[in-house]
Amino acid sequence: MLNIALYEPEIPPNTGNIIRLCANSGAKLHLIEPLGFALDDKKMRRAGLDYTEFTELSIYKSFDAFLQEVRGQRIFACSTKGSCRYSDAKFQAGDILLFGPETRGLPKAILDSLPKEQVITIPMMPNSRSLNLSNSAAIILYEAWRQLEFNIQA
Repeated sequence: MLNIALYEPEIPPNTGNIIRLCANSGAKLHLIEPLGFALDDKKMRRAGLDYTEFTELSIYKSFDAFLQEVRGQRIFACSTKGSCRYSDAKFQAGDILLFGPETRGLPKAILDSLPKEQVITIPMMPNSRSLNLSNSAAIILYEAWRQLEFNIQA
């Protein structure tokens, strides 16, 4: 199984879309507080539809609590500041794809704490700022799952 972790997500429809993504791919979703919305937010529920019941979801009070829980699993920070393309990463079952908040991305301290090859990016046109969070999560998650040959047990 693959994992998506959202560090301090801010926009409810993005998280709702990612819930739906996880339900359809078998990925586990980790939400790291503080969240910029309530989990029962109408916009998030609309985007996630009824997929919440099909998604394995864990919520953590802090990034440190998250790290304690996932100790031993590889974390790939997904960032516009990465130097390694997501398509060059060699994903394994259990890997975590970590995404930062929509308005500011992952903190430098988190990016610096990981090996350079585990800070990955999606190529974009010059002078582009970023892609939508849920689109980025889908692109990278499906590449990781493709590498695992779409094995639902992985």
